[in-house]
Amino acid sequence: MERFLSNVKLKVNEHVYLKDPESSKLGKKIIQGSIALIEEFGFEAFTFKKLANHINSTEASIYRYFENKTKILLYLTVWYWSWMESRLLFRTANIEDKEQQLKIAIKILTSKVEEDGNFAHINEVKLHRIISVESSKSYLNQHVDDENKHGVFSSYKNIVGRVSDIMLGINPKFDYPNMLTSTIIEGAHLQRFFAEHLPGLTNQTKNKDDIESFYTVLALNALKKDK
Repeated sequence: MERFLSNVKLKVNEHVYLKDPESSKLGKKIIQGSIALIEEFGFEAFTFKKLANHINSTEASIYRYFENKTKILLYLTVWYWSWMESRLLFRTANIEDKEQQLKIAIKILTSKVEEDGNFAHINEVKLHRIISVESSKSYLNQHVDDENKHGVFSSYKNIVGRVSDIMLGINPKFDYPNMLTSTIIEGAHLQRFFAEHLPGLTNQTKNKDDIESFYTVLALNALKKDK
């Protein structure tokens, strides 16, 4: 099923970029280089000058694609959620049992990511680490309302909506499906960060994925409690 993704072009809202980076080799190099540098050095230390040196281009060339580095981070975030939405759709498409659908969805949204090889210029493993640590900076800013108005966050909201629908299929009386879904997504990011840097704040172990297990138990218990 995942192989089908190789034939899918993930669409990123055109409000994010000045020129679609998927339209040229240079654009794809900009994306590939941005992922490498942000993952290695962090978003704060990332600059167009460093990126230009990394991909053997010029800052002026990068500015033809993106207005600023926050737009690049936003592009990476939107692409990631489009990719995750596609995975969620394919993995749950032929599953009728709602509880099983929810378990699959939580696994997709909380587990570590593996590189799938369908997008040569995207390292999904590195991108996942960027999303976990840096993605909130793409919307916790003064531009969020305007970007939301232009539909920039639609893929993220689509994921929340789809998982919320699964929850309501288990328990139609549950009052907080969107809150629970977004808590699972953002909480999993924090728990992975804690596991790597502040282990005293989590219970994640090396032997199994306790983050996935925790949020599965949390969701199922919350849904059963309110029936």
